Amino acid sequence: MAYKSILTIVTDAKAAAAQLNAAVDIARREDAHLDIFCLGIDRTQTGYYYAGATAFIHQETIERAQRDAEAAEAAVRERMAAEDIRWSAEAAVAQLGGLAGLVALRARFADLCVQRKPYGEGQTQDAEAIVEAALFEGGAPVLVLPETGLSARVGSRVILAWNQSTEALNAARAAMPLLKAADLVNIVVIDPPAHGAERSDPGGPLSQWLARHGVKAEVSVLAKTMPRVSDVLCRHARDVDADLLVMGAYGHSRFREAILGGATRNMLERTDVPVFMAH
Repeated sequence: MAYKSILTIVTDAKAAAAQLNAAVDIARREDAHLDIFCLGIDRTQTGYYYAGATAFIHQETIERAQRDAEAAEAAVRERMAAEDIRWSAEAAVAQLGGLAGLVALRARFADLCVQRKPYGEGQTQDAEAIVEAALFEGGAPVLVLPETGLSARVGSRVILAWNQSTEALNAARAAMPLLKAADLVNIVVIDPPAHGAERSDPGGPLSQWLARHGVKAEVSVLAKTMPRVSDVLCRHARDVDADLLVMGAYGHSRFREAILGGATRNMLERTDVPVFMAH
């Protein structure tokens, strides 16, 4: 599999500059088409207004979202005018409650979605909703970028988090083009179960499978010496100078259709390297 259709979703062109630059770089590297989806979001909850005001406020907020979408599209088209890759830009408006379905519809037909980290200063709740919708409803792998964006050497030294789960295996399959291009893939197993299927050779079957695809892989078995798995992974990423982390995305239903699970959320909050996730 190759990444031939790449999607990035922009709600604020200025704030998403590093995200857009990264998406362009990946599209050029993969000889892919880049779809840029510019969203204006109505974040109001109409049930909380006094009687008679709802329709007026709803119209005003929709118009504001429309202006936001058009401004983002105009900025994107100006930014992309001189690029030599294949690209397209489209603007749309969504209410926060209907955001997931709209994002999932685009993500469903993308090989890879590129988004900035949904947590941190200046981020809004729709950033997390976009990542969740692409992963859980759209079924697309998502490359989540730190604040610094994408480094020139990204993908040369990769950590692949492995816990024998379906999500982790799906992430490995979806990341195969990146893994094959890497100088080294470090399969990281943290506290493997003493009575699990791989008890005598943690990460061994995965390493063998990757090797048959031409991936240069090694296995590191680590103890959980810190409170959270994400802490151990982040420390190990610094120790081996990794520039990309591949992991399964875990979530559970609550008030929304999907919410990032604890380990996934903790990793995205803490990491300073790009994280490739698939569900």
